[in-house]
Amino acid sequence: MGSNKFLSIFTPATQQQRQENFADYWEFTQNHGGELYEAEKDLAKKRAKLEYFKSNPVQLRTPLADPDAFYRNYIELHDDIKSLDRMTLMLTGMYKFARHEWVGIKGAWDVVPDMANSHSVEDKISRVHLAEEFCHWRLFDEMLRTCGLDKVEWVPLTPVKEWIYEQFPKVPGLLMDPPAFVTELMGVSYYFHLHKLFDDVLADEPEVCQRMHDLLDEITIDEIAHVGQRRNFIGPNGMKASKMMVRPLYKMFFADIPEVGALMDVEQMIKDGLAFDFNQVPEHMIEQSWIPSYCKA
Repeated sequence: MGSNKFLSIFTPATQQQRQENFADYWEFTQNHGGELYEAEKDLAKKRAKLEYFKSNPVQLRTPLADPDAFYRNYIELHDDIKSLDRMTLMLTGMYKFARHEWVGIKGAWDVVPDMANSHSVEDKISRVHLAEEFCHWRLFDEMLRTCGLDKVEWVPLTPVKEWIYEQFPKVPGLLMDPPAFVTELMGVSYYFHLHKLFDDVLADEPEVCQRMHDLLDEITIDEIAHVGQRRNFIGPNGMKASKMMVRPLYKMFFADIPEVGALMDVEQMIKDGLAFDFNQVPEHMIEQSWIPSYCKA
């Protein structure tokens, strides 16, 4: 990792720079994900990677001591959080994070133009971006299955929350783009903390720990690129607004997932988001991801 290779994600960029980077990102994403299977909300290379994981399964040496504790709490927390072990909390928290993502992309998929009706590079990028997010949901499901949880159901949120997610993509870009950017940044912050948590919680399960890292790598590499891609939509005033939104949006989102607060340092995640500049991203992720040219030193 280099210490001075990259600049802050909040670095100013001209409109021309951002337009050039849209074209560059579109070229990157065509090679990165492969062909879009629109009816299946899937991408060729992502599908092949998931099929590889499924065809080469890894299982816990010691099965979960109380899988019922997961199933009792994964949709909504019913037990006293202090009574649950760290493994269960980690897994229920992962489900709840992925569930929010899944609900959000379901709402956006029906609003964003399909590829046949995408007439700008930005629209095409947005369509592929959503397909990648559906792939991330499948990877989270595979992580749970790797830990022996094969009866997970993906259920909607409350009607009010579902409605909010459905309305969000309809908001004008001037208002939508800053919080959309911050949510991508929040995802990266969470994923890096989750990587560290795997090493702790799964210390006695090296094979599963490595598989969980490999599955989460697939998501994290995309999300790093999404941070740059979403930042590309935003001008100077929007970036100031985005920076102001980091703390309240992180706080609000993770307050809805108490397991995150029990296992992770949310304040540190906020600091990580505000200071994000790609320099702490592992080299193997940098090599496979995409960074805006104006964030390179």
